[in-house]
Amino acid sequence: MDWQLYFNGLNAMFTFGIVGWLISLYRNNVTHVDSMWSLFFLVSAAAYACCLPEISLRGNIVLALLAIWALRLCVYLTWRNWGPHEDHRYAAIRANNEPNFSIKSLYIIFGLQAVLAWIVSLPLLGAINSDNALNMLDILGISLVAFGFIWETAADWQLAKFKSQPANKGKVLNTGVWRYSRHPNYFGESCVWWGFYVIALAAGAWWALPSAILMTLLLLKVSGVSLLEKDIAERRPDYVQYIKTTNAFIPGLPKEPKP
Repeated sequence: MDWQLYFNGLNAMFTFGIVGWLISLYRNNVTHVDSMWSLFFLVSAAAYACCLPEISLRGNIVLALLAIWALRLCVYLTWRNWGPHEDHRYAAIRANNEPNFSIKSLYIIFGLQAVLAWIVSLPLLGAINSDNALNMLDILGISLVAFGFIWETAADWQLAKFKSQPANKGKVLNTGVWRYSRHPNYFGESCVWWGFYVIALAAGAWWALPSAILMTLLLLKVSGVSLLEKDIAERRPDYVQYIKTTNAFIPGLPKEPKP
């Protein structure tokens, strides 16, 4: 593992985070950090690649896959969150960290996300900084990234279409990929990062394993499933029945509700 190269990525991420923080001071709103999340990885990958004299075929494949994933997610979240109002999650964090949240947000919001993304970027470092020949593990990893991307994109598109119908306000989407999992978008994103880890493993970077584990834990226990389902049943009573019949994360056939 090239530690100097790895810390170059951290420096680039911190710089990007500071830019986002300055924008939040101007807007008095930190919601755009959601749009920045996927771009943190693109910034780190660019930092890794720019420090190398030559990039292998594997590295170029990873850069292409990452760019497609990151830009799609950034555009979608920017479109979804567009507006002057701060997302309720960040509004709650702001309220709990006053006074001087504008200063604290530099490390509570932007610095923390930069560090988390830096750890998750380990397989990008391993894959880009390798000249090992492509092998079957690469094909498996690429396939897993592609599957996760398609699944996640389908979930976001179906949810956006569902929410665009006024008649669906307060209702629960339980069709399409949402029939098999309550959080198919998070499952797809987890697959993307396990796919990147498999590619890194093909490059000999077994030490990148904490990336996929951390991303999965974040999606399940921190900013994903647990956070969203904390009070959703209060806002959407039908969600209680949805929980009884549908897997939370890993897709599966709907279950018969228990009496």
